[in-house]
Amino acid sequence: MDSSSDFSFRNVTFKPKVHIKPYEIGAAPTDVKCDASCPCGLECPAGCQDCPEHPLCEDDCEDAQINNDQYRLCLNQAVFQLDVCLKTCPPDMSCHDSCYATYKEQLSDCPCIETQTTTTEVSTATTTTTSITTTTTTTTTSTTTEVSTTTTELTPIDPSEVSILVILLDLSASYLTSGDGSSKVTAKISAPRNDYTSGAKHALVNGEVHIFGGDTDNRKIAKLNGCAFVELSARLNVDRDAYSEALSIQSGSQALICFNYAQSSKSCEIFDGSSAVTTFESTYTHGIGGLGFYQNQPATVGCVRNKHKKAETLTSTGWVALPDHPEALAGHSSIGLDDNSMILLGGRIGLTYQTGIWKIKENVWSRIGELTQSDAFGSAIYTGRSIYHFSGYSSTFQNHRIDLTADEEIKEVVRIGNHATQYNYPVLLVTENNRCL
Repeated sequence: MDSSSDFSFRNVTFKPKVHIKPYEIGAAPTDVKCDASCPCGLECPAGCQDCPEHPLCEDDCEDAQINNDQYRLCLNQAVFQLDVCLKTCPPDMSCHDSCYATYKEQLSDCPCIETQTTTTEVSTATTTTTSITTTTTTTTTSTTTEVSTTTTELTPIDPSEVSILVILLDLSASYLTSGDGSSKVTAKISAPRNDYTSGAKHALVNGEVHIFGGDTDNRKIAKLNGCAFVELSARLNVDRDAYSEALSIQSGSQALICFNYAQSSKSCEIFDGSSAVTTFESTYTHGIGGLGFYQNQPATVGCVRNKHKKAETLTSTGWVALPDHPEALAGHSSIGLDDNSMILLGGRIGLTYQTGIWKIKENVWSRIGELTQSDAFGSAIYTGRSIYHFSGYSSTFQNHRIDLTADEEIKEVVRIGNHATQYNYPVLLVTENNRCL
């Protein structure tokens, strides 16, 4: 890639728009009978969407923010996506405007919103605090937006309201789980073969999960279309295997894919949704050295084969050295935080599997916590002030949730279940609570 190319390595995850049914009725009140004169008719309440005024079909809109579960779920999903969108915008008002427009569109689909006046405070982890007041009547809608440069915190999302699709190298073992681990349901994922994701690394490109390389074909690129992996005609330029890394960059419009098993591997390429082009080589080798964001730029640490402590970050002119890690770590998971620091989870030093949680902030490394069980070759995702880490290899294959404070310090490390056996590098996606069931 030409060294003059523009790099703005900001990462964003867009979830598909979710349409919530206005109201789903489990049992009709005993004092109200289905009426053939209503479109709900003899199959009431199945036809409620054509008969919203029928007593069986009315939404409970009084204090909906307290009493209406469907409204609360819809609102939480819209606010969550707005938070994600805003915190990853560059300093460009058009990006913020687009976030608000999407939020308003999603909110308009929520039950009760047509008859309520709602004031919503949205706090972001960027340098913008925004107050949105939306008033809706039967004839007019007005929106007022105030912008100041005060830094405030994101509102944490209750883990029970987070749904994560966990796609394993044995596709038949994939599942959908809640963030608190209380719900775990088998997910139905299809692909040309059951081990299609084995050894592949994944990243979001334009809001869709893509996998790169892997054991079945080192140069394949495939995306998750609904609940099925579809292989693309585009190909990688270099073999990519379980020793490679992938990271969503450029506001989620591209993926950076680097490294492989070769002891001298330093190569990287960028996939933009249609083709992959070669970019800067790293200075050092970094097989399973992770890729995460540090100071808004991709960064990698260590190398499993060469066992060094080197860390470096990718800038617009190439890779630049960071301070060495205190240990020769590899096989860890890397997560960039909103405060421009980066966290490493677990991993392996030599043949010893690790519990350590490391952070680099302002170019200083520190060990800030421990997993409850050593783990390596896993995958992690950050959402709603919690990092979710799903096991690759450990003795009991424990999955963890690391809850963070408003200052992004560790608040609590919680086990949220486990895998039955070794499933290296699960594919993770924060999604709806009924995806692929």
